[in-house]
Amino acid sequence: MTLGAQITKIKERFGLSRVVLVGDRGMITQARLDEEIKPAGLDWITALRSSAIRDLLDGGAFQLDLFDQRDMAAITSPDYPGERLMVCRNPELAHRRANKREDLLVATERDLAIIRDRVQRARAPLRGKAEIGLKVGEVLHRHKMAKHFELTIGDASFSFCRKAEAIAAEAALDGLYVVRTNLPPEVMADAEAVTAYKSLSRVEHAFRSLKTVDLEIRPIFHWASPRVKAHVFLCMLAYHVEHHMRAKLAPLLYDDTDRETAARMRNSAVAKAQRSPSAIAKETTGRTEDGLPVQSFQSLLGDLATYCRIQATTPLNENYVFTLTSRPTPTQKRAFELLGITPDCTQ
Repeated sequence: MTLGAQITKIKERFGLSRVVLVGDRGMITQARLDEEIKPAGLDWITALRSSAIRDLLDGGAFQLDLFDQRDMAAITSPDYPGERLMVCRNPELAHRRANKREDLLVATERDLAIIRDRVQRARAPLRGKAEIGLKVGEVLHRHKMAKHFELTIGDASFSFCRKAEAIAAEAALDGLYVVRTNLPPEVMADAEAVTAYKSLSRVEHAFRSLKTVDLEIRPIFHWASPRVKAHVFLCMLAYHVEHHMRAKLAPLLYDDTDRETAARMRNSAVAKAQRSPSAIAKETTGRTEDGLPVQSFQSLLGDLATYCRIQATTPLNENYVFTLTSRPTPTQKRAFELLGITPDCTQ
């Protein structure tokens, strides 16, 4: 319920006339739209769940043959008054989902077949509905494919088969997603709304960096509220530093430093993002334009960590302390240049 007040603070602090909230379908739910976001007068962009997409398709709001020659179509529906719906279909995403589903189906069948063989074997067979059901439940929980199988469990029998119609119905939606927004087209075009929604990948990257890859914000070994806030603040500050370091060190990383060219190579907002020729060259050769090895952010930090500053004394006078710094490697030297740092190099 504090969302509207926080957005108002952001507007006032940074002099913004309009703020558009972008969130995935798990964050901006219909209930949250009705109870918090719309009453606060906020603009928003989100997406529909697969069940809602199925309802639109079954209700005739759009037809799949729309995407024979295109990958995006803007529609309206009386179920979503005052909203624009951008129906998108990504063939590459459809192919990946179909392959993943088939792999999971095959894996589920393989594990269920093992249970069936245990029930049918002559020596020490698996017996009892409860015992068989527990084993079957473990398999279904592991692969998340229960909705696609018809199961028959008896005290001394077990059989299964695929639900062909259910699988075909799900496959029809492969690669489809629907972006929804209350913004009028004169404020944001269809393709811009889709691009804004897909930019959530940057937020996901930030959360992944905070939670697991780099900073590991959890677990939090604090209980007092001020200490928890301080811990989170320090992690956010560290990510802020990391964000700017990545931007400056991009020529040494696998990151794309020519995003304008990459954006021009992308023929549609729905299509997969392209990498520029310079980024592809770094991936292919493993070398930067300067001939230095391309690294990940973590490995580059490890390389920079070997740069040393040593304080020492002479055998003749223990009170005389002098400082030595190691000579930077070519990679370290280039990184310092990109970061705007001039280390002292004493041989």
